[in-house]
Amino acid sequence: MSRSRPTDNKEGLVSVRAPKVMTRTFLSNLALFHELGSDELDRIAAGTTELRVPKGRTLFQRGDPCVGFHAVMYGQVKLGFLSPQGTEKVIEILGPGQSFGEAAMFLDRPYPVNAECLADSLLLHISKASIDSELARDPRLARRMIAGLSRRLVGLVHDVEAYSLRSGMQRVIGYLLRDLDRRTDASSQPVRIVLDTSKGVIASRLNLTPEHFSRILGELSNEGLISVRGAEITILDPERLRGFLA
Repeated sequence: MSRSRPTDNKEGLVSVRAPKVMTRTFLSNLALFHELGSDELDRIAAGTTELRVPKGRTLFQRGDPCVGFHAVMYGQVKLGFLSPQGTEKVIEILGPGQSFGEAAMFLDRPYPVNAECLADSLLLHISKASIDSELARDPRLARRMIAGLSRRLVGLVHDVEAYSLRSGMQRVIGYLLRDLDRRTDASSQPVRIVLDTSKGVIASRLNLTPEHFSRILGELSNEGLISVRGAEITILDPERLRGFLA
């Protein structure tokens, strides 16, 4: 299957027209498009561009115009903003299969946050024009998209609740256990995890200072609950650690 030649835009991001079959398959797995048929997916795929973004590159800045939304095929994207004091607040860290920018697109407003790739990433940019065209063709699509946006809103509400009602240590423990709690083979045996981004970014995501985050890791280590070696953390007793969330 032929592909258009890569082009460099003014930000230095390499963009190409994504292969139709691969794009359609990926889009069909996004929550927003789960119920779409192949013809609908084909039309949206036609308005989709592939972006290869290197680690550390800014994808867009707060206030930039939004003419579509993005989905992560592989890599990692950080959403956040700077406070008036110059401190960064990380809102979300996104990985493969997740999308962002839908709300700004539907509201016809500029991006409310900055987006930076924390790793070499392959993204899809789904144009607003293709979405608007499909909504005009089938208004029922709006209902499914609203459901997807609502799920994200529920997640953000849970985050605010955690910041308000949980201690810093409970937030860190919840973060360390987040993947373990989704595993079907979770047990009381030691489990090794590797932090997928810097400790400073994780601290901001948990509404902690980097110093507070490191101090909590030290306290958990002193309690014999975890061991820390750089980005590698071993949860020595998952059940006992989980008990600190009660």
